Order: sequence, then structure tokens, then C-alpha cells
Amino acid sequence: MNSFLQPRYIRVHKNDNVAVVVNQGGLPAGSRFACGLVLTEMIPETHKVALADLAEGDAIVRYGVVIGHAKRAIQRGNWVHEGLVSLPDAPPLADCPLATAVPKTLPKLDGFTFEGFRNIDGSVGTRNILGISTTVQCVAATVAYAVRRIKAEMLPHYPNVDDVIAITHPYGCGVAIDAPGAAVPIRTLRNLSLHPNLGGELLLVSLGCEKLQPERLMPSGTLPVLNEESSLAVMQDAQQGFGEIVDTIMTLAERKLKKLNERRRISCPASDLVVGLQCGGSDALSGVTANPAVGFTADLLVRAGATVMFSEVTEVRDAAHLLTARAATPEIAQDLVREMAWFDEYLHAGGADRAANPTPGNKKGGLANVVEKAMGSIAKAGSTALMGVAGPGQRVTQKGLVFAATPASDFICGTLQLAASMNMHIFTTGRGTPYGLAMAPVIKVSTNSGLATRWSDLIDVDAGKIATSEATIEEVGWEIFRLILEVASGCKETWADHWGLHNDLVLFNPGPVT
Repeated sequence: MNSFLQPRYIRVHKNDNVAVVVNQGGLPAGSRFACGLVLTEMIPETHKVALADLAEGDAIVRYGVVIGHAKRAIQRGNWVHEGLVSLPDAPPLADCPLATAVPKTLPKLDGFTFEGFRNIDGSVGTRNILGISTTVQCVAATVAYAVRRIKAEMLPHYPNVDDVIAITHPYGCGVAIDAPGAAVPIRTLRNLSLHPNLGGELLLVSLGCEKLQPERLMPSGTLPVLNEESSLAVMQDAQQGFGEIVDTIMTLAERKLKKLNERRRISCPASDLVVGLQCGGSDALSGVTANPAVGFTADLLVRAGATVMFSEVTEVRDAAHLLTARAATPEIAQDLVREMAWFDEYLHAGGADRAANPTPGNKKGGLANVVEKAMGSIAKAGSTALMGVAGPGQRVTQKGLVFAATPASDFICGTLQLAASMNMHIFTTGRGTPYGLAMAPVIKVSTNSGLATRWSDLIDVDAGKIATSEATIEEVGWEIFRLILEVASGCKETWADHWGLHNDLVLFNPGPVT
């Protein structure tokens, strides 16, 4: 029999008393592993098997940490599913160690480059895109209509411009614009407009009467050309209806297209990359295959001088103490604690807590609770020191590993990482998702080979090879790293871009709506 068809499980840490079944389709009762363990019941793929007898209340250990306690006695060889695992309390933030285990600096990785678009402010784009920003939801449909015409009638004449996109959103009016929470969506929209892949050619469309006035979105000094006629269209200034409005947007767009079309890719060091990392549709293999491989890639990027940001507060919260210990300074560790505490309060005010994560799909994929999910999630962060922390919607300027605080929602996280200046996105998934972004390329990495096979035209990298011993974490990590350079250079297209699968931007608005 092929060795890959033999019953197999993966135990992450020597102290773990559960392991994850990796055989595609799962295993029936009676299956015997090489160690002599026999399954007492059928266990689905990516779900946990008990490696020892557990009494009611005993700790269930995975990744070397307690992910919960047994709700009843569990026999060796039983299926340890989420219904048998109680959620432990979150680690107290006040007890987080501050920069007590700062990792040593890894050797530099020189000589890696990509072909990118250098901007006046020193940032680098991996794409050359005309972005049309908006101040308010009221203009979204009109801008979308104009973009369709621009792409059909104008874009073919400007071959050096990759795309035209509308930065639309459901914000800008009917909100408490002066509430403290309003700072988050406003700075998010501002930083999306300044994204490196848009080349500094801001084009803004306003209705005219909204609360989020252009001067508030882009205050004086942020981008002086906003005050020029060539950068702002106000719909309510139109005297001759919809046709005039669309013509104005298209005229301004053509001026921007002419400037963008003059840009050319040049050789840039890998240190100019700003790579965002995210999980979506995770399963219990995420922390075994895809995320550790991405973590190895993250270390390579940091060694090359790049910026790597990871996010998703609720999927980090239960591992915050492990990350604060890795912070380069106590101040950076305190910054991480601040973001965790803010989100604890945000959830509490909404009558929720971290138990609202994971999703039904995560549970079907073998994740018992948010503690187990968090331990797998932070594997994406690799092994280097935490060099900075950014709040939601803030632009990231530090090099190295950075935590950019976001909710775990795929689309909100991706939007906030774009606002943080991400020019490449790595997205790991075990259950599968057609997620994609128009503003930056998305490389999707599967946790299991079954998904990669079923979705061969949606998944870019199969990390499931790690579970079957066909590849190592390091080999897949290098594969992702090299693919990042190819995609960033415009030499290779991701499946999401091939199919034009670009999800809408979704703002995080913790402020009240009026």
C-alpha cells in the first residue's frame, strides 16, 4: 500500500495529547497507526484524535498549550471534536511579558529583487492602477458606471496601466462624523487613496453635501494636488445632469491615465515589499502546513529587509503573551497589549466575546475553539522580533515584522491591510475561498492537498504537501517567497487576478450611525 494511504496523524509538540488526522477523507473506526494507536470511531480529515485517555476536566493540549478541557471522559483513539472541549479563559493582558524573549536577528538575505513602480514618496507599487476614490456611498453607483466606461473606452489606449478601480464604500454620511470611532474609517479611506499601487495620482469624487467633505478626507498637506481641478469632481456642481457628471469623471480620469502610462517598472530590492498575511476558511491543518510555511516565508522577507504584517486581533488574542515576549522593546509590547485591550472592550460593548470566533466552517475543519485557532494563526508570524504595532487603518512604515490590528473578518482585514500600505497579500485557507483584491495581488495557499486538487484553478500554492511528507515547511516557504517576487514583478498572475475575483472593500466602522 502507498505510504500516503497508511493511517497518519500529525502531532505538533511532544507534550500534545491530541493529534490531527491527515488522510484525505478521514479514517474509519479500527484504523491502526504505526505507533499502535487504534481509532475507536470514524474521524474526519483534519480533526483531532486523543493520544491518551482523558478524564473529565483534564487539559487538552495541542501546540504544547492548553486549548481547552475535556467536558467528559475521552478514551484514547476517540474523536476529540469541539463539542467535547470547553473554552478556557483568555490569558490576562496584564500578565503579558514585555520583550522578555526577543529573538536574535537572523542573517541578512541579500540579492533578491523584483520589478516594481517607484513612487515619489519612496514607496513601491507592485501594480500601476488608477484608483478613483469616493467620499460617500451616494456616489458609488455613478463612479462604478464611469469606471466601466473608462475600462472599456480608455484603458486599452494606455497599455502601461494595469487597471482602473473604484474605491467605493458605505460611509461618509448618516454617521457620527465627530465620534472617536470615526477616526478609523476616515483614516482607512485616506490611506487607501494613498496606496503605493495607485502611483500618487489621486482622483476623488464627492457628492457635495456629505459629512465627510473632501477637505476632511484629505486635509491640507496630505496631498496638495487635491485642491487642483484635475483631482476632484463634485457631483452637485453639475448643471446638465448625469451625462455631465460622467463626462467630468472620465475627463479627469484620462489626465491621470496619461501620467500613469508614463511609469515603468524598475528593479527594486525585496526590502520594498510590504506583505500582508491573513487566514480565511481555516482548518486544523492551517497551523501545521500553510501557516508555518508562510511563517518561514515571513522570516525570509524580514531577512531581506521587507515589511511583513500579520493581523486578526481575535485570532491572536489568546497568543498575545507569546507575541509580547517577542517584541523588540517593552513599548512595542505595550502597544500590542493596547490593541488587544481595545478590541476586548469593543466586543464587550457589542455583547460578544472572542468565543464568537471560530466559524461553523472552521469547526467542520477540525478547529475546536478560538484558542486552537490562535495558536495556528500566529505560525504565520514566523520567528523574528515584533518591530511595530499599528492601529486599524493606520499606515505602516516600519521594516520587519509588524502587527496591524484588524478584525478577523476576511474583507475588513484585507481592506485595513491595504490601508496599511500592503502591496502583496498572502492568504492561507483550508476550507477554500475565492477571496481576491483589486488593489494588490493575492496569493492563496491551501493547507491540504485535497483542496488544492479540487480547486486547482483557484489555489496558487499547495502546502498540503507538507502533511504528506512530499515537501518540507522550508521548501514550501521558499516556493511562496519566489512566487511573491514573480507576482510582484508582473511576471506571473495569481488565480484571483486571472479570473478577476476582486472582493469589495469593507470598512471597519466602530463609531455610531445616526
